[in-house]
Amino acid sequence: MQLPCITSDLPGVGGVIKQSPEDFFVQEIPLYEPCGKGEHVYCEIEKKGLSTFEAVNAIARALDIPKQKIGFAGMKDSNAVTRQMISIQGVSEEQLQALEIPDIKVLWISRHTNKLRLGHLKGNRFAVRIRDVEPTDVIKVEPILRAIQKRGLPNFFGEQRFGTRQNNDLLGAALIRDDNVGLLKLFLGSPDRRFDNPQTTHARRLFDEHRNEESLRAWPRRSGLERRVLHRLIKSRKPSAAVRIIDEPLKRLWISALQSRIFNEVLIRRLDTFDQILPGDFAWKHENGACFLVEDAEADAPRAQAFEISPTGPLVGYRMSMPTGDPLQIEQEVLAKFDLTPEQFRLEGKHKVKGARRPLRVKVEDVAFSGGVDNEGAHITIAFTLPAGAFATVLLNEVMKVGYDTASDVPAPEPEE
Repeated sequence: MQLPCITSDLPGVGGVIKQSPEDFFVQEIPLYEPCGKGEHVYCEIEKKGLSTFEAVNAIARALDIPKQKIGFAGMKDSNAVTRQMISIQGVSEEQLQALEIPDIKVLWISRHTNKLRLGHLKGNRFAVRIRDVEPTDVIKVEPILRAIQKRGLPNFFGEQRFGTRQNNDLLGAALIRDDNVGLLKLFLGSPDRRFDNPQTTHARRLFDEHRNEESLRAWPRRSGLERRVLHRLIKSRKPSAAVRIIDEPLKRLWISALQSRIFNEVLIRRLDTFDQILPGDFAWKHENGACFLVEDAEADAPRAQAFEISPTGPLVGYRMSMPTGDPLQIEQEVLAKFDLTPEQFRLEGKHKVKGARRPLRVKVEDVAFSGGVDNEGAHITIAFTLPAGAFATVLLNEVMKVGYDTASDVPAPEPEE
């Protein structure tokens, strides 16, 4: 789904992104620096053409350690050049310095007392080349960015949050509803030729036809999780037993995608007022991330205009703080559309999702842009900084106003309140 723009009255530059990993550069901005001592070795790595998970697995293999000993603050996908900090427990600086892994460089090494965790991130610095453009169209960029810097960037979750098949949120909804049969139909069936190659399309069709043994033989070897889940279903004949095979981190990712889809829907309905405080809003303090219930919207309006505070939307959970008035009505209407309630996000023995609030907008800082030509042809380059959890492709959507591949910036899920 193409996300709506707040600059729809301004023409975009068109073009394409990520024609090569070098066209999409991401530099993590850490939440804190290592103190120089402790059992965890911290290092900044530069990787090219590898996802964070692929890089972590490669480093773990090279060091002959469990991958669980490696921590990281943010998830970055493969089609980019990214610099990010990782922590590794139980190794020496010399072991890291001796590493030789294709497309991974160790830039510096230090130590710290604790493991790096998801969300331990202040923000990201991006430099993106847009290709197949007229370099002179760079003049279109300035008014778009000026409008965004004035109102803020809508804090949409990018489409990459919803997975290769764009249904992570549906899988999350099945988990929340404890609908094991429905989850397996989505995970092993429901072929879609937009996303599935002929082999997986065939395997999914066989599953939908209840020809499970044939479906198992049809799944390609690389689809290891699908094969394991289907094998357990065949052996146990219990959908619940098959769903238990799925890793908990993947289940949490699906539930996070459901929260993201609900948030996006709320933000779409608030797009005309996403930079304004309404009576009953839960407001976000950009200085420290604290939230408060707005009692006097008129009195708080200057703070919103100064970008000190912003309205928030829901990351739904059973303990999530709720607004009142019109903001509450909008959120309740969206939850009704999804046929969900916050209480469903707690199911004893299966999931306990507390929920949180997320600002409807974020600041775009340190903006620079230029047009030019290199060996690959004409391009427009845009550099900017976003806070942790914000998606670069949302800003690129405003600048380009065309469909785009959305696989390169994958912020970590927000920590719960």
